[in-house]
Amino acid sequence: MSVYEKLKALNIELPVVATPAAAYVMFAQTGNTIFLSGHIAKKDGKVWEGQLGKNVTTAEGKEAARLVAVDLIATLQAACGGDLTRVKRIVKLMSLVNSTPDYTEQHLVTNGASELMVEVFGDAGKHARSAFGVAQIPLGACVEIEMIVEVA
Repeated sequence: MSVYEKLKALNIELPVVATPAAAYVMFAQTGNTIFLSGHIAKKDGKVWEGQLGKNVTTAEGKEAARLVAVDLIATLQAACGGDLTRVKRIVKLMSLVNSTPDYTEQHLVTNGASELMVEVFGDAGKHARSAFGVAQIPLGACVEIEMIVEVA
């Protein structure tokens, strides 16, 4: 099954690629490696605000991370000139989870993005990753994720 067939089977429509909110670009490519800038969680078109361990549950955080992954895939498609079949491997995800000092389930939140990458890209979606708890994320978002990808 192709990447596009998998997206369709998952009922995922890729959104319009976001524009940068500050002095950066949404992606940069060097050689066969694409670096995607951090994407923040959005729900119903608005920033998904909140802090894990305070007013966002781990399950909600995992869903937020999955939605971030959908946005990352949309940006990746743009970076690939509209052709996701060029993706050879999702190399690494770095996840920032807006969380209280005593919250320790950042890895479970990040699974929302990691699991979607494998669902969409199969073995090529298996990646290295880091999941950090942070005191705050721009605009009060609950999750931010960046990604590194190898393409053909």
